[in-house]
Amino acid sequence: MEKQIHEKIEALIDSYMEDYRGGKAIDELKSFDRPDRLAIVDILDKLQKIVFPGYFKNRYAKVYTLRNDITMQLEDVIYHLMKQIEIAIAYDEKNMDSSSEELHDKAEELIFTFLEKIPKVREYIETDLQAAFDGDPAAHTKDEIIFSYPGLYAIFVYRIAHELYELDIPLIPRIMTEHAHGLTGIDINPGATIGKYFFIDHGTGIVVGETTVIGDHVKIYQGVTLGALSTSGGRSLNNVKRHPTIEDNVTVYSGASILGGHTVIGKGAVIGGNCFITESVSAGAKVAITAQD
Repeated sequence: MEKQIHEKIEALIDSYMEDYRGGKAIDELKSFDRPDRLAIVDILDKLQKIVFPGYFKNRYAKVYTLRNDITMQLEDVIYHLMKQIEIAIAYDEKNMDSSSEELHDKAEELIFTFLEKIPKVREYIETDLQAAFDGDPAAHTKDEIIFSYPGLYAIFVYRIAHELYELDIPLIPRIMTEHAHGLTGIDINPGATIGKYFFIDHGTGIVVGETTVIGDHVKIYQGVTLGALSTSGGRSLNNVKRHPTIEDNVTVYSGASILGGHTVIGKGAVIGGNCFITESVSAGAKVAITAQD
């Protein structure tokens, strides 16, 4: 019996080896030349400690001052994220002919440019936290929101990833937001532009596309899609505005779909649950599905 199993395993391995020589995109053996997803998730955890220093602390080290704690976290982020950036930027056609020394120098420049944006990230996250507290009567404290609200976590990851996206760093921003997507059910593309006081209530099933523009004081509920009207154009739509613009003080209730790059939801508008919108809505309007006779 054991011999038969061994022979079957060997036959399977032979068939796999033959299949690997088929020239598929998934066949490339570059395990050490691609960003490490687990390392990137670990970097996110450390950045969370830097952005929320009083809430997420290092359980594995004894530190006595905030400065020492943040210094340790920052040095760790610099070391590991710079390595990941160095690998990722090699995917950019502009860097195809760059030497390893040139890639290293560019990664070093990018990491420090990114880290200079952390105070801006914290400024925006502070407003997002306030929007969640003001907008949800079920929230008893801000601590409760920071520790447990999936919406705030998804927004935090988006804001980190967006800064990396703005620096034209490949792969890493999307790995980050897809990690948050997997944990929260909230899919925010790192290319989206989102203003201050952004509140996601409940959150599961929300999709925010790459070219979406969202203003300040916007509130969206679970199941909302801010998407493209059509993706039949495939790669030709890359870098084309294909997702909607949501202006300031808009509320979008659960299940609504707002589609198209030319679709603008005007300031102060309210979009009711389950609405399907492909045309612009004027400022202050209230859109709802009426009962059918």
